[in-house]
Amino acid sequence: MLKPVEEFGKYVAIAGFRNVKIANVEEFLETVRKRLAKNVEAQFFDAGLVATWQHLYFAALNALNAFKNGLNISKSLAVETLLYASAQRQIRKAMGLMGIKPNSEAIAVLVLGEKASDAEAALEALSEIVGGQRDDAVLGLSREKINAIRKAFDISDVELEAVMRGNDLEQALVNLVIERVALLATER
Repeated sequence: MLKPVEEFGKYVAIAGFRNVKIANVEEFLETVRKRLAKNVEAQFFDAGLVATWQHLYFAALNALNAFKNGLNISKSLAVETLLYASAQRQIRKAMGLMGIKPNSEAIAVLVLGEKASDAEAALEALSEIVGGQRDDAVLGLSREKINAIRKAFDISDVELEAVMRGNDLEQALVNLVIERVALLATER
């Protein structure tokens, strides 16, 4: 998925991968840093708590807005995106919740670039580094994943039922996660 974010002059690309084997996260991230162009940033997420591409897209929008308004917590747009995606104010907690780990088999990647071609080239390069198989289906929701997301984001039955009104369970969950992402900005 590649979307322009015109008000910030950026493009957001989001992709999923399965059967990933990352033995050493620090070495992996260092390899990524060396391969990315200067005008591109990338963030990786354990796909087990990603509530569809919309979750990551709205996290990126909130991170971009935080930087624009000087309200960012992190010095890095990629890390700020992780903070928003996890709805955490502390980097360590955000990484523990949604960051990639040596046992992460399904991951999501979010790329921010100044041009569509930059974001696409970065995604292509990252595909080679990540290994595994490109499969955006890891961004989708399953019964098991819904339960994990509800627990991680502390979403109660009452909240879910209130938001569902005619919506399906999955869309209600996505809406509540996006709400948690947006609420982080109000906690500053």
